[in-house]
Amino acid sequence: MFAGMVRRIALLAGGMFALAFMPVAAVADSCWVHNGSLMRLKASGNQRAFYYEYPRQTMRGAGVTHGTLLFNGSNVGGRYSGTARVFSKYCPTTPLEYYVEGPVDRSQTRVTMRGRREVMERCQPTGRTTNDTLVFTYSHQC
Repeated sequence: MFAGMVRRIALLAGGMFALAFMPVAAVADSCWVHNGSLMRLKASGNQRAFYYEYPRQTMRGAGVTHGTLLFNGSNVGGRYSGTARVFSKYCPTTPLEYYVEGPVDRSQTRVTMRGRREVMERCQPTGRTTNDTLVFTYSHQC
């Protein structure tokens, strides 16, 4: 079963033990999967930040390393909002920043944020925009 996503609980039912699977709420310093990379969520009060723990290969090619910040913002009423970043191999030291927001699911194991950002080509604005969706799925306590 997925590490950290469920907790096994033994129940006494008619003298027999049975296993039940129940969702586990994600904790403040926890690991999440986003777009093929392992991320670390850091939380302090309402403040939230997702950092790359193990970036996937294409992200490393864009200059992303362990500890690179992808999102910082807040969680108010079960909704995350704040600044996300897009990384490019053409401008690895200057990620594009844009506003995102979205809900935490009821089980506290998935965060989906959406935002609109400018489309860049080789670090130059194109005048076009696109919609982005960032999905983070709880993996385990780091």
